[in-house]
Amino acid sequence: MDPVTPHPRDLVAGLEKGLQVIEAFDQERARLTIAEVAGRTGLTRAAARRYLITLTHLGYMRHDNKLFSLTPAVLRLGQSYLHSARLPRIAQPLLYRLAYSLGEAASCGVLDDLELVCVAAVSAGRLVSTTLQPGTRVPAYCTANGRVLLAHLPPDAVERYLSTVEPERITAHTIVHRERLALEIARAREQGYALVDQELELGLRAIAVPLRNFRGEIVAALNVSVHEGRMPLDAMVERCLPAMVKIQAELSALL
Repeated sequence: MDPVTPHPRDLVAGLEKGLQVIEAFDQERARLTIAEVAGRTGLTRAAARRYLITLTHLGYMRHDNKLFSLTPAVLRLGQSYLHSARLPRIAQPLLYRLAYSLGEAASCGVLDDLELVCVAAVSAGRLVSTTLQPGTRVPAYCTANGRVLLAHLPPDAVERYLSTVEPERITAHTIVHRERLALEIARAREQGYALVDQELELGLRAIAVPLRNFRGEIVAALNVSVHEGRMPLDAMVERCLPAMVKIQAELSALL
């Protein structure tokens, strides 16, 4: 469905601003003052204070002296998606089968603006990466799931992404030049899969394929992640891809 811009009178500004306050907190900024929240959201200090007090009253925030931080209650918002969305529920059993047949970790992810969000994951007894957890957000440009999803966006959307994203050299292997990223995205589209070698984490390799719904629309991506010491890149294509293609077909018939 094409995005539709709603009329301003149909929007609840207070809800929008309250969510902006929650999103102001992240791994690097776990505790913020009222002034810092105001600066990160564009609110006045008085407005930021009211939203923080309201969120504290509702149980989503706590404060210690002048510092505010999120509480575990915020997880209810993400859990509501994981419990209600069809994709995680449908994908999870097939991820188990894929992960345990290969003895490696498997996950599903979706694009959210410039990031890849993990919505389902199975480790198969191997702790490959802490990023392979439902709800985890990572840059799309340096992940297999993210890159294969970018590969199937319309060309103008890919151009907008590449002009907007500011790639960070997370590891020595991370591709940060936009021209090179464009080539890798094009390669993923041509091959039908993306292969990423230690661009997000040292030692982490991943291969991903797109997932289509019954209408043929790309709605998510499926990946298998391995430690580089257990499997070379060419073996990943040879060993993992055939099993992934089978699961890809099964999931597409269910989505």
